[in-house]
Amino acid sequence: MMREYRTIEEVAGPLMLVRRVEGVKYDELGEIELPNGEVRRCRVLEVNGKNVLVQLFESAAGLNLSNSKVRFSGHGVELPVSPDMLGRVFNGMGEPIDGGAKLIPEKSFDINGTPINPAARYYPSEFIQTGVSSIDGLNTLVRGQKLPIFSGSGLPHANLAAQIARQAKVLGSNEKFAVVFAAIGITFEEADFFISDFRKTGALDRTVLFINLASDAAIERISTPRMALTAAEYLAFECNMHVLVILTDITNYAEALREVSAARKEVPGRRGYPGYLYTDLATLYERAGRKMGSDGSITMIPILTMPEDDKTHPIPDLTGYITEGQIILSRELYRKGYLPPVDVLPSLSRLKDKGIGDGKTREDHADTMNQLFSAYARGKEARELMVVLGEAALSPVDRLYAKFADAFEAEYINQGFYENRSIEDTLNLGWKLLSILPRSEMKRIKPKYLEKYWKASAEA
Repeated sequence: MMREYRTIEEVAGPLMLVRRVEGVKYDELGEIELPNGEVRRCRVLEVNGKNVLVQLFESAAGLNLSNSKVRFSGHGVELPVSPDMLGRVFNGMGEPIDGGAKLIPEKSFDINGTPINPAARYYPSEFIQTGVSSIDGLNTLVRGQKLPIFSGSGLPHANLAAQIARQAKVLGSNEKFAVVFAAIGITFEEADFFISDFRKTGALDRTVLFINLASDAAIERISTPRMALTAAEYLAFECNMHVLVILTDITNYAEALREVSAARKEVPGRRGYPGYLYTDLATLYERAGRKMGSDGSITMIPILTMPEDDKTHPIPDLTGYITEGQIILSRELYRKGYLPPVDVLPSLSRLKDKGIGDGKTREDHADTMNQLFSAYARGKEARELMVVLGEAALSPVDRLYAKFADAFEAEYINQGFYENRSIEDTLNLGWKLLSILPRSEMKRIKPKYLEKYWKASAEA
C-alpha cells in the first residue's frame, strides 16, 4: 500500500516541496489528492535527505497545502502499450482523447526507455520514400536515420509533416509500416488539422497520435515526445514494425525545459536554456535506429521552428550536432508560392549515399543528384548576376542555367502537399529538367547513364 504524506511545505509555480518523506526515488511518479477528492499528478525532481521537490503535471490552482495528501507510486512515468494503439489519439500523458474505449495494455514501459547498445546497432541503409521530390531525390531519408526539418515561424512545416506521415513507406517490402506522430505545445487549430487530415486520408489507421496543446502544463510537454518514442520502441522492437516518428515542435519542448529549469533556479546556459539541453535532446534523438535481433526500426523526423530564422540558435545548433543532417525550409520559396518550400542547397542528409543506388532506388540516382545540385547552384548564381548586370551580360550557357534554376524550383521543388511522387517519377523529372542544359554540361553523370536516360528524357 502507498504511504500518504500531509507534509506539503510550499508551492512555487510548477514546483512543490514535500518534507519528511521516506524511500522515494528520482523521477518517481506521485499523486496529490485534494480535499474534494480531485487527484493531480506530479513527478520527483530532486531528493535531498527526507525533503523531496516534485513537479506538478497540472496547475497548482486551488491547492490547499495543509489538507492535501501526497502519495508516491514507486515507479516512474509509464506508458501502457498494445498493438491496438494504432489508429488512436492520446494526450501528452498517454491517455486516450478520441472518445474511444480505454486501452487494454499488454505491457507498461518506462517512458525514458533504455539506451540501444552502440555495438548492437545496424547502420542505416534502406531507402524510405516520402513522396516529396526535394527529400527523396536530393536529401534522401534512410531507415533508422534522424533527419530534422528546420523551419521558421509562419512556414508550412505542419503541412509537410502531415504529408510525410501520409505518404512515407519502405519500398519493395511487405513489412508493416507505422507512424507515431507527437505534436508538442501546438494550438487547438493545429491539433484539429492533424487529426482531421489523418482521418480524411485514411492515414490514421497506421498512426498513433500524441497531442499536447499549448494550454497544457509545461511538464506534460516534456513527457509527450518520450511517450511517443516509447510507443515507437514497442511497435518497432516488440512488434517488428518500421516506425516513422515525427515530433513537432521541438522548440516548444525546449521552451518547457527552460521554464522548468528557471523554476528550479538552475544556472542558465546560452539564451537562458539549461546547460544540459544538448544531453536532454540527445536522450530523445538517440532512441532512433535499428538494432540486432529485431526486424523493426525507428526513423525520426523532429521538426523545429528556428527563432528569428537563426540557424545558430541553441535549439537548431545542438540538434544539428546530434542528428544526421537537416532539411531547411526557405521563406523566399514560400513567398514565391512553391510548396513545400524546401531549400535544397543548405539542406543535407548525411546518410543519403547509403540509401540510394541500384537495388535501393535506381542506378542513376547518385549521379543525377550531384548534377542537379551543381546545376541549381550555378543557375542561382546566374540569376543573381542577371539582376545586377542584366540578361545581355550573361553567356548563352549561363542563360540556360538561369532558366534551369527557375524550372527546377517551379517543377521539382514545387509539388504541393497532396502530390505523392514515386522515386521513379522524381528521377525522371530530374532528367527532364537537366535536358534544358546542353549534354556537354553533364560532367557529373557517367557516360553509360547518359546513354541510357538522356535520350528518353529528351523525348519525354
